[in-house]
Amino acid sequence: MPESIVAAGALRTVPLAGELTASLISRAANRYGLPAAGVLRLWTCRNYPARHVGGGVRADSEVVLNAAGRGVLAELCGIQPTVLARALPAFTVDDPRISSGREAALAQVRWRSAGAVAGDAGFACRSCTARRTGQTVRAVRYLPRWERVCVRHGRWLLDADADQPLEHLDLRGVPEVVAAQRRWTGVARRAGRAGAEPGQVFAVAHAVVARWWEEALHWEREEIWPRRLHQVAGGNAGTDFERWRIVGRDPVTFPEVVAVADALLDPAMTELVWRDSGAGWPRPLPAGGAFCRRLGERVGRGWLGPLSAVDAGGPLLTWMGAVIRRRRGQGGPPGWRDDPWRLPREQQPATMAGQLRVLAAEQQSGGSGTRWRAAVSAEHRFRIEQMIGEAREQLEPLRGVHSGTTAEVARTLLEHLSRSAALVDQALVDTATAAVAAGVAVQEVSAWSRLSVRELAELMSEGPDQD
Repeated sequence: MPESIVAAGALRTVPLAGELTASLISRAANRYGLPAAGVLRLWTCRNYPARHVGGGVRADSEVVLNAAGRGVLAELCGIQPTVLARALPAFTVDDPRISSGREAALAQVRWRSAGAVAGDAGFACRSCTARRTGQTVRAVRYLPRWERVCVRHGRWLLDADADQPLEHLDLRGVPEVVAAQRRWTGVARRAGRAGAEPGQVFAVAHAVVARWWEEALHWEREEIWPRRLHQVAGGNAGTDFERWRIVGRDPVTFPEVVAVADALLDPAMTELVWRDSGAGWPRPLPAGGAFCRRLGERVGRGWLGPLSAVDAGGPLLTWMGAVIRRRRGQGGPPGWRDDPWRLPREQQPATMAGQLRVLAAEQQSGGSGTRWRAAVSAEHRFRIEQMIGEAREQLEPLRGVHSGTTAEVARTLLEHLSRSAALVDQALVDTATAAVAAGVAVQEVSAWSRLSVRELAELMSEGPDQD
């Protein structure tokens, strides 16, 4: 330990359950009255944390430690390594680049993004952090989207990866959001009994409701969401309405997400899907089907059924199609197409961070031609640029391929061209998928890629190249 940290461990820093390791290090530095950068000198850092476009370090930046590094953290915090292992999801994550080799005995860290280590990260409630640790400082935890309500203090805990200053939204004016958090516990148990992963059920329901959210601006009869949005915005979203629609989407729609998840798990509701499909006598799903009508009623909007029933290509109809195929048992052995809880990538809702990047790019440039650079994260852009560079390398040797038999020359040309084309195609799919996930309209991505919306959706649904 450096001399600047006197009697390391004398000031215990208690970890929060699910806390990021980087967050604990920052709080430990605060405990000793030191900047986080000063405490990080205890470890050899092999790279740099991810930053926002403006240069600030992202709050969801995480560190992975080697064995020697874990020992240093335990000593710094005055906490047994076994306790840290139980509390910190990333504490035991291994990275061969720092855990093996000649320098493995050195205390080392590598920066990663939280999402690449253990899942979504959100800000911890500062009041709860103070009660549990004695520190009223910022902390970041691994928080799935279905655990974002602090019931004790009536707060919605926001994503930590976005470039915006808020850590939470006040829910005191919308008690139904807090009530939905309590109801989710029962829905999650019901999912387990049905043999479904609660996180997957939530993801499908969230995608369905997020789709409605995008369309709700055109719903003349919608009154619930505007009221909630103004409440979480402090009373009035005002002239910053577009930004508040991005930041407030998840807390405002949370009650409906829980209600939809509950409905999709209800055997009586799946029976309605089966009847709407014609049961043993297949027919197109009707616009006035009983399932969508009942679903609208369960979310407090009796008029919503016909609107949701005609959303071709949306996650709700995808779920219904999988339910029908599974019930009919057609199309060969069960596979992902018959799994109602598999959410295609192109139907996953845009993240708050991605939408804010797109909004900032639009406000700065007024155009969409360069929006993908704002929408696609730096990590994705680096991977895409690597693939394009590799494709260029594949083509370079072809300049000298003009000797040998005609068959040999042709074979060499085709092999290099095929590999290069595959890399470019994969770069296209990765770019399109990341842009759509970040909130860029599929129609715009289709225009950029010169593929139809249908072709683009099929490519994205196939998943990444496994070669």
